[in-house]
Amino acid sequence: MSELTLNIIRLGILALLWAFVFSVVGALRGDLYGTRVLTRAGGGGRERGVPRAPRAARKGPTSLAVVAGSLRGTTLPLHEGGLLIGRNPECSLVLTDDYASGRHLRIYLGPDGVWYADDLNSTNGTFINNQRIGTGHPLGVGTQVRIGQTILELQR
Repeated sequence: MSELTLNIIRLGILALLWAFVFSVVGALRGDLYGTRVLTRAGGGGRERGVPRAPRAARKGPTSLAVVAGSLRGTTLPLHEGGLLIGRNPECSLVLTDDYASGRHLRIYLGPDGVWYADDLNSTNGTFINNQRIGTGHPLGVGTQVRIGQTILELQR
């Protein structure tokens, strides 16, 4: 083989090695810091043309309280942008529960003025009344949501 062919093969192997290193570093970064959540300015994720009920007109829950678990006593106000709950630092409520996923649960306000919960494909699941939930589960005042050993309650 000529010297040029050997140099091209060496450079190709070196490029593949660096591609592998960068992919490993990217995977580790994703595990350590979580995925990046981008929010769009403007609509807030709701459908266009669907009126949203004014805050004073809603009779549903206004806050989320931790009633059992390591963060017992913590209370968060519910805001129209919704809440993200999990172990990642990007979450509105960062859980220290070993059974919680990085991005475990999303609570959001629907266009009809009702709060909904979406399990974000968590490993151990999200439970309401000992029933595992999926997406679009309506929530009311007094509803208790269990994530691992942590129990959250929606309050007025």
